[in-house]
Amino acid sequence: MSGTHAYAVRVAEGLADREACFSVRKEVFVGEQGVPEDLEYDEHDADAVHVLAVREDGLPLGTGRLLYGEAAAVRTGGDLSVGSLGRLAVTREARGLGVGVALVRAVEEAARARGLAAVDLHAQTQALGFYERLGYTAYGPEDLEAGIPHRSMRRSL
Repeated sequence: MSGTHAYAVRVAEGLADREACFSVRKEVFVGEQGVPEDLEYDEHDADAVHVLAVREDGLPLGTGRLLYGEAAAVRTGGDLSVGSLGRLAVTREARGLGVGVALVRAVEEAARARGLAAVDLHAQTQALGFYERLGYTAYGPEDLEAGIPHRSMRRSL
């Protein structure tokens, strides 16, 4: 990114915000990491809480989503008091600016607002240190998701 730009993080509202979230995910997961598009988007996208980081000029920089209730139960061992953070993506030009941290905190705030006690996530192993610095603890074995090694992590709110 040339120069310094301010950005804001908000809950995605409306079709334009949702499309901005999906475009970031396509750029990062499908384009950079080679995740098949049919695996990247799923039935949970319609009801999830999506958060969006947007530069002051409107350029989308990052996104993440929160699943809760029954949608999260498969990922959280059936515990309805735990939300599931996922699809966290930051564009290449926005990395290192604190966007990822701001997105995680926005998802956690959305989880608190829904009365959840903790947030789980399924982190790519190369991102474990990032999440550990934010208070998440890894548990369970490493496994593959879309051919990429992952570990489960949790943080109490």
